[in-house]
Amino acid sequence: MLQILFRRLFLGFVTVVVVSMIIFAGVEILPGDACTAFLEREAKGLILESCREDLGLNRPAVERYFDWAWNALQGDLGISANGKDSIASLVGARLGNSLLLAVCALSIGVPLAIILGIVTGLWRDKPIDLLISTSVIFAMTIPEFVSSTVLILVFSAWLGWLPGIVLTSASAPISEFFPEIILPVVVLSMVMTAHILRMVRSSVIEVMGSDYIQMATLKGVPYWRMVFLHALPNALLPAINIIALTIAWLLGGVVVVEVVFNYPGLGRMMIDSISDRDLPVVQALALIVATVYVFVNLSADMLTMIANPRLRTLYTRK
Repeated sequence: MLQILFRRLFLGFVTVVVVSMIIFAGVEILPGDACTAFLEREAKGLILESCREDLGLNRPAVERYFDWAWNALQGDLGISANGKDSIASLVGARLGNSLLLAVCALSIGVPLAIILGIVTGLWRDKPIDLLISTSVIFAMTIPEFVSSTVLILVFSAWLGWLPGIVLTSASAPISEFFPEIILPVVVLSMVMTAHILRMVRSSVIEVMGSDYIQMATLKGVPYWRMVFLHALPNALLPAINIIALTIAWLLGGVVVVEVVFNYPGLGRMMIDSISDRDLPVVQALALIVATVYVFVNLSADMLTMIANPRLRTLYTRK
């Protein structure tokens, strides 16, 4: 097991290194640089040269990449394009806010999705399955900005029950984000519930139709004992990977929701940095999101192997 773990960690590290090269090269080939973007019309002469010298942009690209990668490995993400703010300090508060949004959405969406997925899988093609599955498909097809706008219209504009947008500053304590965070959490919970539920439902249906479940039925094993002791543990294993993808998506891919609700998270920070052409911040955020994706998926793979010895044996043989 340790050999598998070290091998996967090494592959994950290599993936992050390759992604960091792609990110750096992508930013490097863009027209202009952080200084021309920040100085705009004043980007000329001694002012431009001084800015590039302060940010180290006058050095060769390869040298700058290795310095940036080594500093990022130590937690130093560099300086913003304005030459004053540390990117690590800027990202710190936003990362905490995104984690708060992710934890709240996961605590609601994941249990709800698993329960509804089990119900629809066990009562396949029954009225309750048709009702829930139809609602889920409807939730999956509605874009986040549409559902966000509808919720703001109903619960904020018409009923006045909840705030429509988040007005709390990014550096505020977590407690001050309530109740402003409720509507964003509801939107994200709807989206993740739909995707995880479909996976759990398919897994439950597949396991309930497997040979060993049929054999247990023929041997007279009580139905609910068979479901809870034999079917569900195997049916829920595939859900680990999709939950991991959902966690990674929540930390960096909820740009639309954060923009609609003015939520000060990583997604909103990414949009603001792109608008301001703050390339060092964009570069750092892209690296953070990519790293989260790689290691969350790595953790999901390891959990799946631990829970399923057959996968561990198969991977060892390879």
